[in-house]
Amino acid sequence: MDNNAKPSGSFIARVIGWSVNNQLLVAIFVVVLLVAGIRAIKTMPLDAIPDMSDTQVIIRTEFAGQSPQIVEDLVTYPLSTTMLGLPKSKAVRGFSMFGTSFVYIIFEDGVDQYWARSRVIEALSKIGADLPASARPQIGPDATGVGWVYQYALVDTSNKYDLSQLRSLQDWFLRYELATVDGVAEVASVGGFVKEYQVLINPNRLRAFDISLSRVIETVQRASFEVGGRLIERGETEFMIRSKGYVTKKEDLEKVVLYSHEGTPVMLKDVARVIEGPELRRGVTELNGEGEVVEGSVGGAGGGQPSPRTMSPADSARASPPQSPTSAVRPSSPHEAKRSPAVIVVNDGSTTTLRMVDEGDPPCSGRA
Repeated sequence: MDNNAKPSGSFIARVIGWSVNNQLLVAIFVVVLLVAGIRAIKTMPLDAIPDMSDTQVIIRTEFAGQSPQIVEDLVTYPLSTTMLGLPKSKAVRGFSMFGTSFVYIIFEDGVDQYWARSRVIEALSKIGADLPASARPQIGPDATGVGWVYQYALVDTSNKYDLSQLRSLQDWFLRYELATVDGVAEVASVGGFVKEYQVLINPNRLRAFDISLSRVIETVQRASFEVGGRLIERGETEFMIRSKGYVTKKEDLEKVVLYSHEGTPVMLKDVARVIEGPELRRGVTELNGEGEVVEGSVGGAGGGQPSPRTMSPADSARASPPQSPTSAVRPSSPHEAKRSPAVIVVNDGSTTTLRMVDEGDPPCSGRA
């Protein structure tokens, strides 16, 4: 360091001198910086749990009825080795369990979420022929691990609706209403019973009619579909010929013909009993220890998309988010909750952000 250097020749001295000689430019720069700062404060998104997770794509493959070792050998291992060659990927993790395979592809920082998803879809199109015919891989929603933005419970205190009816209401009405909200990637349903038609086969009747089980399965699978015909013109009017075969009730399945013996049809009801029952489930959902309910969980989109949990400071000042799942499905008030059925909010991410900004204490109206 030169102790004889003049202070007037330093960089800071030159900056001060330039500022004194160009006061108008300095004033304009300060005003622009002030306006930009105010605008950033008003528009900067606030989130109770900022999404700092890696860019990842999840592949889920159902391989029904197979052991974890078979799933690992025939599904997880081929998928994992194929995904190792994806550009900008830094880790591939595979998990095998009974009847299900999960493969997680984690990409480098800064990789666009939808670019990564498109690369995975391209890789899946190449390996599809190498997987078992009954194993169909699907990529998960464009959500992240911290994208759980809204949770509610569908309850019935009057005992007029059972869990299967509440689950049908969730799957066929509420889920589609919430899916229209900007930034929502997935609406998952948990709890209740999923309705399905179940065929309970009598093995003694199968033996009596000399019908194989595979023939029954194949016939039932082909029972619900329509066949289109051609057009017939009569009197300058066109008539369309088609065969209506969609199954709408269990009686339709009971009348499915397995084969004909000397002109007499053998129907499904002759060898089996068709009932409407619940799908096999591996867990339940209950609220506050008061009994089973049907739960809906909303996942926010990743990849830089606006989340229903994220709001601006101006929104927090107005105490209302710009758009949240609450705007699509209005939750029931304490008085309305006594009616049937009712929507009880368990966790609303937008109000959580508001409380953390104002008080630093996120609320929770229930536990599912």
